[in-house]
Amino acid sequence: MSTRTESTAPTGPLAGITVIDLSRALAGPYASLMLADAGADVIKVERPDGGDDSRGWGPPFVGEGDDRESGYFLSINRTKRSVTLDLKDDAELARLRDLIARADVLIENFRPGVMDRLGLGTAALEELNPRLVVLSITGFGEGGPDGDRSGFDQILQGEAGLMGITGPLGGPPVRSGVPITDILAGMFGAYGVVAALREREQTGEGQRVTTSLLAAGVAVHTYQGTRYTIGGEVPQPGGNRHPSIAPYAAFTCADGYINIAVGSEGLWRRFAPVVGLDPDDPRYATNGERVAHYDELEAEINAALIDEPVEAWMGRLAAAGIPAGRIRTMDQVYGWEQVEHLGLIDRIDHPSAGQITVPGAPVRWSRSGRRPAEPPPRLGEHNDEVFVDRDDDTAPR
Repeated sequence: MSTRTESTAPTGPLAGITVIDLSRALAGPYASLMLADAGADVIKVERPDGGDDSRGWGPPFVGEGDDRESGYFLSINRTKRSVTLDLKDDAELARLRDLIARADVLIENFRPGVMDRLGLGTAALEELNPRLVVLSITGFGEGGPDGDRSGFDQILQGEAGLMGITGPLGGPPVRSGVPITDILAGMFGAYGVVAALREREQTGEGQRVTTSLLAAGVAVHTYQGTRYTIGGEVPQPGGNRHPSIAPYAAFTCADGYINIAVGSEGLWRRFAPVVGLDPDDPRYATNGERVAHYDELEAEINAALIDEPVEAWMGRLAAAGIPAGRIRTMDQVYGWEQVEHLGLIDRIDHPSAGQITVPGAPVRWSRSGRRPAEPPPRLGEHNDEVFVDRDDDTAPR
């Protein structure tokens, strides 16, 4: 496996770490995206006949013919290298074993049992590379009555209870607008990998890290979970209201919507006069009373806000020290100066798609810096670069 020249070597706290990514779709690739942004060299192993499934998930698409790429794939695969291997072919499988023997991290999100059938089960990997950290992401976790089920994000949003608390007040369950259990599983997986690499510094040994879409969905229940486990209440879809704080919700202005968060009694006493309410009104004098009378409170606030635009109310609320925010459409987010200032947009010159704009990395490191974004790879683009003499002593180990 080749190394990059000093001038092109990645920067970031994980520079020098090599990741072999066998995963596809979203959870695994999101984990490897986080590691790549932190400086790891991620080698994405794909099927020769079409590659990662997400290359075909669209619209939108850019490019034509063999150079066509989906916006979905482009959004989560920047700063990686792509190679193609047919894992049903013994010679190709031997190439994969060689990559793994020289790597630091292996990521896979196959259904349970697939790695064993490939001869890459836990014991085999430990023998092949004792320092290897292996991340395995499944839908429902390993073992148990549901461990062999296929797991797609929307299925797990439902099974993990997230759809049961999302949607209009009193209405049917609704999925999140992003594939949240996939993304969270990827994030938790990347966290697990970094923790295992830290332990390897002390022991010299790798280990297996596991997570699942189900685990990720349950892990983020936070206070919604304890509403049931401690309070005995089964949470229902609550629209844009916070179930325990009032007013903490979305409201309607003349030209759009605004979120207002009145999270303390001090804030309430400053907020109420801004919208023409009496802070000592017995219906609203305490947070508990405001939650109990949420319908009335919300109606009165909406009646106050409806005649003037969002911008006017943002100014008044800011002057009173009340936390508030516009509810932006996607075009407004990508045109926002604050997003630009924080470097949350990557503009990348792609070899076949031209210049593309994708969501950027959310984390910065003051000393080691953020690795510059590189174009998402074309299928098999780096075969010649990665597959060099298997006895190459310069390859990372």
